[in-house]
Amino acid sequence: MTVLTQRMREELVCRNYAQTTIRTYLMAIEFRRRSQKRLDHIGPDDIRHYRVALFEEKKLAIGTIVLRVSALRFFYLKVLKKRALKDELPYPKNPNWARRLPAILTPEEMSRLIHSAKNLFHYAMLLTMYSCGLRRSELCRLKVSNIDSQRMILRVERGKGGVDREIPLNQKLLESLRTYWRWM
Repeated sequence: MTVLTQRMREELVCRNYAQTTIRTYLMAIEFRRRSQKRLDHIGPDDIRHYRVALFEEKKLAIGTIVLRVSALRFFYLKVLKKRALKDELPYPKNPNWARRLPAILTPEEMSRLIHSAKNLFHYAMLLTMYSCGLRRSELCRLKVSNIDSQRMILRVERGKGGVDREIPLNQKLLESLRTYWRWM
């Protein structure tokens, strides 16, 4: 790891970026291999050629290119303090982002999905995620102590944005979780 990539890593850590973001950003700024120049000597033309190569040669998805541009912007603006290069690093246009809606399952489809679980573990997992509207990462961090059967509340700790929240439990989910607990 060069001195500059080490400085970038330290800056990302100091700003409390996630480990996955740190790893991805550090991999993204390794494009200097193409230009054979040091990162602090790469100019606007090199950046432009790199961005064109991402589209034409590598044929990367827009999301991947946005991630790499974000990494470069962070490096040049926050680490090297080269504000002039901000205009050389625009985000690519993607008209589909604004219009794309998620596919929403009907209650019958969701019921079929939950009941197609191969074992009690998967059944309890799917039912908990659907009933409480949990993200996968929130489900993975759940503990038995997060269930308050007296108040019929499920406490989610460190959810999206590091925020805790309480979610009402329904009786069917509580019974399924108790069955799963006895099974385990």
